[in-house]
Amino acid sequence: MTVIPARCAPVLLAVVLLTAGCGLGAELDREADPERTGAHATAEPSSVPPRADRPAGLADTSRADPPAPTGAEGCPATGVKVTTGMVNVAMGLRAMPVTLTNCGTEDQRVEGYPDVRVRDVHRKPMDVTVLKGTGPIADLQDPGAHPVTLKPGESARSVFAWRYSAVDPATGRGSGVYVEIAPAPGVARQTVLPEGGLDVGETGLLGTTAWEKVTD
Repeated sequence: MTVIPARCAPVLLAVVLLTAGCGLGAELDREADPERTGAHATAEPSSVPPRADRPAGLADTSRADPPAPTGAEGCPATGVKVTTGMVNVAMGLRAMPVTLTNCGTEDQRVEGYPDVRVRDVHRKPMDVTVLKGTGPIADLQDPGAHPVTLKPGESARSVFAWRYSAVDPATGRGSGVYVEIAPAPGVARQTVLPEGGLDVGETGLLGTTAWEKVTD
């Protein structure tokens, strides 16, 4: 199966709402204002160590891991590139858009859910359960597995969702600093460093939605 990449640009809440549908907006509203008072509570700050705590020499960008041959302008040999957007928070609920962009010269086809592995600040694998869907975490709209064909320059998107779990702010323990993502199982994963990390805890749940073509 072939895969796809994306332009690395900050993705605001509006983009996530377009990706996940009204379900995410409603869920974030419920988290921020459970009593429906009309006043939105201030989301708790992330306790994940800032970018400075990451090992030196690693840029806050997507890259192949292990290093793979790249084409023009840093496009991986697979012809697709993975990037992550801004993490949106609401009283413990987290949501982050993940974009897969076809940076190559040929059409790419993907179907289903991202293949994900989470590593801590020391690059050790974390015992995080990655779900197809987000049901146990939040009621987000999931298009389900379906074939998506991307022409050069086009992108597909998935939304990752999780609940805040205990993270040691001093050591970063419990924070998923390195997130390895592939369009599908069997395809080379690319390592991304989401801003602030994934404060999912050492035994948390990470929900994903199926890849869906970006039309906005």
